[in-house]
Amino acid sequence: MPQITIFIISDSSGETALTVAQTAVSQFPTVQASYQRFPFIQTDSILDGILNLAKKQRAMIFHTLVNAKLSQKVREFATANQLQQFDCIQPAMRVMQDATGLTPEGVPGLVHNLNDTYFDRIAAMEFAVTYDDGKDPTGLLKADIVILGVSRTSKTPLSLFLANRNLRVANLPLGPTTQLPEELWQVDPKRIFGLTNKPEALRKIRQERMISYGLPADSAYSDTKKISEELDYAQKIYKKIGCLVIDVSNKSIEETATLIMESVDYDLIPHTLTD
Repeated sequence: MPQITIFIISDSSGETALTVAQTAVSQFPTVQASYQRFPFIQTDSILDGILNLAKKQRAMIFHTLVNAKLSQKVREFATANQLQQFDCIQPAMRVMQDATGLTPEGVPGLVHNLNDTYFDRIAAMEFAVTYDDGKDPTGLLKADIVILGVSRTSKTPLSLFLANRNLRVANLPLGPTTQLPEELWQVDPKRIFGLTNKPEALRKIRQERMISYGLPADSAYSDTKKISEELDYAQKIYKKIGCLVIDVSNKSIEETATLIMESVDYDLIPHTLTD
């Protein structure tokens, strides 16, 4: 299996360059990539040290540097040392400059300015953590979106992803032995989304979870028959509620989140805006 090292260099958090790199790597399933992130790089001296390290490791470089001089330094260094590099921001800035006739500010981190949207996102993230996994059922009544599902159907990462889109999300685990809170039946079904999966796929996920805890892979938790019973129970609950059901097998978190965002009735949550 081919192995590559990817350096993420940014004058901000590096999220954009990391996402671009991971998206590209995902199209090459036989490639095993390791990522090293170097955020908030704004001086020549620090950048020089990182570039020399990239040279030593023969790393591929993905970068988002709004400072044109620093970005050019990366490109020239990569060319001189036969390294692969990809500039994730300067070409886009040039297109904007050509289209508007304006000169870019060249100030790192402007996209993360502390505005109302930023604080709404932080509040949504805190909400998701507070009302994760049914810890407090009163959150179901306060949430923009309620996510239901049996164990290991990606409720928590999905909640956090949607929170990053300024949606307040509460999630609730389902199972034949769990007691459903009364608050669930007071939520508009249009704001509820039920997650399901294929029994065999869920079995593998649970086995991997057990192994990560240093426990035997095969247990009641990962038993296919028990998992099927849990999924059947969840389907009955979804039908009773009348909510949209999403099969998350072979879907990324991003794909599931997109389905939810396209399906939710935003008229029911007028205080929330997605970006």
